[in-house]
Amino acid sequence: MPSTAIRNIRYDPSRRILSVWFVPSGDRYDYEGVGPETYAAFKAASSKGQFFNECVRDRFRYRLVEHGGRH
Repeated sequence: MPSTAIRNIRYDPSRRILSVWFVPSGDRYDYEGVGPETYAAFKAASSKGQFFNECVRDRFRYRLVEHGGRH
């Protein structure tokens, strides 16, 4: 079942950056210093939104990379 909060995630292991696209905005945020074990657990989580809230939000530096707003 797709997440109601998170549209997509991607991970760059060489830079340790986790990219997260949110629903419904489509905004993409990059989270810095995320280890591969956190990404693997995120990918496997049955609730992406819950995992994000408990294990990513407020634990890593982040920045807004792109607005996914409707044009």
